Amino acid sequence: MERINEIMRPTKEEQKAALKSYDALASTLEQIHSDYPEIEIEETNERIKISLNALRLLAKILKETSLGKPISIVPIATEITTQAAAELIGCSRPHLIKLLEKGEIKFTKIGKHRRIKYQDVLEYKKKVKAEQRKLLIEIMKADEESGLYDS
Repeated sequence: MERINEIMRPTKEEQKAALKSYDALASTLEQIHSDYPEIEIEETNERIKISLNALRLLAKILKETSLGKPISIVPIATEITTQAAAELIGCSRPHLIKLLEKGEIKFTKIGKHRRIKYQDVLEYKKKVKAEQRKLLIEIMKADEESGLYDS
């Protein structure tokens, strides 16, 4: 997997260009009925067939760039190290190892090294966020019922 060592925030100029491009692409995507539309590069007059899914991904990239967010693309099936997985989840590496050993997140072992699929880490993170959201709603309801919180 190719990796860019320094992921930088887009400049204000890049944000403005991305916003214009996103608006144009988003409105165009609504009108496309083909799975592989052709796009034209104006500077070279070259026409390229590209999948509709790739264009949708480009639209998402442009939207995030317009908001000033740095972008990184990682193939879903990519296997990552325990350190990278811990950073993605926002926990320590020892805590992640405990999660792996408890079976909370699937992993494979290559020699002494554990490897985790990027997608499995994202699914775990999504599951934890959903559980946190559910608990917060329960706490808010309990506070409302006891009169501690006015809705």
